[in-house]
Amino acid sequence: MTLEEARKKLSEAGQEHLLQYYDELDESGKKRLLHQIEELDLSLLKLVEHGAGETERGELAPLGAVTLEEIENSRSRFEKRGVQAVQAGKVGAVLLAGGQGTRFGLDSPKGMLKIGVEKELYLFEQLVHNLLDVVEQTGAWVPLFIMTSKINHADTVSFFKEKNYFGYRQDYVFFFVQKMAPSVSYEGKFYLRGKDELASSPNGNGGWFSSLADAGLLDKIKALGVEWLNVFAVDNVLQKIADPVFVGAVLEQGCVCGAKVVAKAEPNERVGVLCLEDGKPSIVEYYEMTDEMVHSRDENGRLLYNFGVILNYLFRVETLEKIMDQNLPTHVVEKKIPYLDGNGKYIKPEEPNGYKFETLVLDMIHMMDNCLSFEVEREKEFAPIKNATGVDSLESARELMRKNGIPF
Repeated sequence: MTLEEARKKLSEAGQEHLLQYYDELDESGKKRLLHQIEELDLSLLKLVEHGAGETERGELAPLGAVTLEEIENSRSRFEKRGVQAVQAGKVGAVLLAGGQGTRFGLDSPKGMLKIGVEKELYLFEQLVHNLLDVVEQTGAWVPLFIMTSKINHADTVSFFKEKNYFGYRQDYVFFFVQKMAPSVSYEGKFYLRGKDELASSPNGNGGWFSSLADAGLLDKIKALGVEWLNVFAVDNVLQKIADPVFVGAVLEQGCVCGAKVVAKAEPNERVGVLCLEDGKPSIVEYYEMTDEMVHSRDENGRLLYNFGVILNYLFRVETLEKIMDQNLPTHVVEKKIPYLDGNGKYIKPEEPNGYKFETLVLDMIHMMDNCLSFEVEREKEFAPIKNATGVDSLESARELMRKNGIPF
């Protein structure tokens, strides 16, 4: 893109300020800025005309789950089938690790958080240990794809190398970078982070598959013969990965995806709930549920909207390829966005000052024809580390690790 082309594109959208420092840049800086302007999606501005808001929902209905009791009764059969799939190389794992550990005072990837007390143990390390349990059980290495972000990619890769991949086979670990999305002010102006750089942030976990494909790893997946991908978040220290029982259940039920869920601790628990939307699987956030939905129960007294997702999904690769070109809903969220002001001063706001754009993996569920809701025991598989203290914190996760006999 030439300077004149950039000026024309920006002037039509009232974004000329992005070229304010152009003449101060060297040739590489000018080239870098023009490339970003060329890639800039101006249609995002339409999404913030009315501020942050939620997308309109269809008709919602309850969706049950394969319960703990039912799973226990079929465990050996599910497990056998899942083990066979892992041994045949059909199962891969995708770790969503694009975030920073800022809530914990870390200027580094969240996965580098120290969770050990008596010994050196990191969040990344424990997740790898969880996957190594399956390697030991099946005798087969599971390809591990790790999604980083522009912000933390170098730190993540170097950390894994420094720690010798925590005992995992290096040739079965693949890194790829999550796509970025620009940030915009409340007035609808795109922010600059630097004189030659637009302010941007990771575009949400919904972009994981397209980012993986853009990195050329879809060819690797096909070459390895991987047919299923288990997608999981970095913050749940207890989760089972490439779990043969879960894999086997999804295969036996003939579903194209599966979601691990936990029974809600109480009706108002702040979790997304797996349900049906216009007859297709979907996830409704706690703040989208009416009071009637929150408290409705079946004839046995169980909550109708009872099963909360824990961000551990199994997707069929073939189905993901089919939906890859379909647009996921873009969510507009208010955030604190560091930026370069009109005087060239770098500002780190203490309050939200604009919008970021995100796609969410939970929206991929609604693009599936079916989804197996698979209940897991909360105290054995759900210990998210989201907060510094209190609920879903490092403290609460350590307590659950202790209960599960995990040395730390």
